[in-house]
Amino acid sequence: MKIHSETNRKLDKIQNLINNKGYTIAVALALIFVSSLFIGYYLISRLPPEGYTTIYMLNYPEKKASDYPELLIINENNTFNVWIAVENHMGTKQSCEVLQKVIADTIPSFPVEANVKSRYARAIENGETWETLATVSINEVGNYYVIFELWIYDDMAEELQFSYNYCVLPIEVADQL
Repeated sequence: MKIHSETNRKLDKIQNLINNKGYTIAVALALIFVSSLFIGYYLISRLPPEGYTTIYMLNYPEKKASDYPELLIINENNTFNVWIAVENHMGTKQSCEVLQKVIADTIPSFPVEANVKSRYARAIENGETWETLATVSINEVGNYYVIFELWIYDDMAEELQFSYNYCVLPIEVADQL
């Protein structure tokens, strides 16, 4: 009789496993799915970052991102300097050009449709920062925007392409204080 009860217990365990098989398969599939998500995220996050270039403006002479000129007085200080810095993180050498523009209107869109006041050009090695001193002179009273646009030479198109990187400095020019 004892043998018969042990056989029944074993059969009950087998029956319970068969009944719980759907639950076990669902849990196993969920674990496989979650594991594959973590592995995929890890592999994607380990890819090298996409390259970029950037442009920024620093004050003169301290080279800090503060204390920019805001008010110019005609015949006193209507000319000023700012440092323009361009960084290349594209993975290759890049030919860059910074276009300086001054407009009295609001900025409708970029690139700004205005006359170029100055051009600064240089080829920049990967990982290099190029700094150039830009001189701005405004001789008429009003409110202006001084714009520095970064253009990159595109080898495929064989022309400069706007990088959608730019700096804007609002300036007020007065006759006197």
